[in-house]
Amino acid sequence: MPRLPLPAACAAAFVLTALAALALPAPAAALTDCEMRFDMKGWSAFYRTASGEGTITCTNGQRAEVRVESRGGGVTFGRRQLRDATGKFTPVADIRDLFGAYAQGEAHAGAGKSSAATVVTKGDISLAIAGTGTGVDVGIAFGRFEIIEVKTHDAAKKE
Repeated sequence: MPRLPLPAACAAAFVLTALAALALPAPAAALTDCEMRFDMKGWSAFYRTASGEGTITCTNGQRAEVRVESRGGGVTFGRRQLRDATGKFTPVADIRDLFGAYAQGEAHAGAGKSSAATVVTKGDISLAIAGTGTGVDVGIAFGRFEIIEVKTHDAAKKE
């Protein structure tokens, strides 16, 4: 059996190792479950706006303080305040995947104390929101729901 010279043997070993690495599937990133707790208040008169603050916590130890904003339009009138709302996200690889704008559509009606439930989406990430509040409102609105990072606390890193 013929032998390869040492440089050729090293090059062949390197190429075979590289090919083997390409053939192996990359390990899937571990997913984490995250939940958001927040308060927000706003108004609507054809144009709908609301804003507030909250905290996202994940099972991998990541936590973020966030600002939430909702903007849109439609046939909508009123004022409302949502307190102690909770949101459950679809599993993600990292808390930073949750920041950004989500598409939103809703029909709402309430007077005095009311409950709210809606689902917003951003690509393949969804957020199911539920909460109670007060106000008087009625209408149908479409728009965006945005989660803005204020400060992220990463359990894996020292702050």
